[in-house]
Amino acid sequence: MASPDPARGKFSPAALLHHEATPGVLLALAAVVALIANNSVLTGLYDRLLLATVSVTVEGVGIEKPLLLWINDGLMAIFFFLVGLEIKREMMEGKLSSLRAASLPALGAVGGMVVPALIFVAINAGTPANLDGWAIPAATDIAFALGALALIGSRAPASLKVFLLALAVLDDLGAIVVIALFYTSNLSVGALGVAGAGIAVLIAMNLLGVRRIGLYIVVGLVIWVAVLKSGVHATLAGVVVALTVPLRGADGAAQDGKSPLEVLEHVLHPWVAFMILPLFAFANAGVPLTGLSVDDLIAPLPLGIAAGLVIGKPVGILGACWIAVRMGWASLPDGVDWLKLYGVSQLAGIGFTMSLFIGTLAFSDPAAQSAVRIGVLGGTVLSMVFGMAVLAWAVRRQETKATAAATVE
Repeated sequence: MASPDPARGKFSPAALLHHEATPGVLLALAAVVALIANNSVLTGLYDRLLLATVSVTVEGVGIEKPLLLWINDGLMAIFFFLVGLEIKREMMEGKLSSLRAASLPALGAVGGMVVPALIFVAINAGTPANLDGWAIPAATDIAFALGALALIGSRAPASLKVFLLALAVLDDLGAIVVIALFYTSNLSVGALGVAGAGIAVLIAMNLLGVRRIGLYIVVGLVIWVAVLKSGVHATLAGVVVALTVPLRGADGAAQDGKSPLEVLEHVLHPWVAFMILPLFAFANAGVPLTGLSVDDLIAPLPLGIAAGLVIGKPVGILGACWIAVRMGWASLPDGVDWLKLYGVSQLAGIGFTMSLFIGTLAFSDPAAQSAVRIGVLGGTVLSMVFGMAVLAWAVRRQETKATAAATVE
């Protein structure tokens, strides 16, 4: 029997599907398709598709929304649910479970949110209507950033990926807090009361040792509808529900020896990476480019977003990490020098999904939303190019030094 071809195995469809860069590539492709659709003869079809009304009713009671809002309020709640699961796992038994391990990415995440916001506010200070978008450049897209880092390959130290993942998880946690505090309006006390009662039920289920995933999903759907009606953004329901899902399994209640949280993570990850996030990118990245001028690109709103992502993110992260190391609060990860840390800090400027999402909350005016998309897309592309270039240079420089040292010996 002939031996398998290693090359075929390496580049098989299954290997491609599981490659770390694939979700980021899919996001980029979805954004490109959206741009093409909204700047061609398909623009009318693109708009009609996103504005098509979709309703779910039972006995005359239900929810009716355009497809765009079902994606942004419904499917993205599943994305935030997965983010909540990852945050809980990392904080309880993962990379953020000890103070020493979490200190460097935690301080980096704080700097990486504060500095971009300050840059945005400085650029938009003369346009008060734009200031609602201050949090847009403070976000990092985990899938896109990790996908870009994966393209560097195994030459980048594994500790660099660990740092970026921990940083992005904490960044997402910060974004969730920002959304909860600053992007809610017209609160309904009654709906919030129903959501609160649902959360109390989930907590009680957890404490009583209930491990049936279906029960958490049913109560979670009730909470999502209540939060949707409350005025708080519905995606936050996903995070809250995720934090109540048990991390510890119970005999006979977990699948394949995994806890409910691990099972849900395993099941949801491919759906989020390969369907939900690309759909979100397709629905929200389609900015019309007809008549776009240099003045549009350097207007305060898109410029503030792009500058916050490209300049503010690496400056904030690198500056906070330098202070932490200088003060002895943390140390650089193994195999990581300041140049590599700068490169990965630049990749954190890939805001994309989270930045576009916050943009939809900050502005309802179509012109402002188009400006947001321009700033996010421009800042994301530049951050990715600069970050990958710096990391490739840093890795090549390290390899050159290693070769020279081996030659001398």
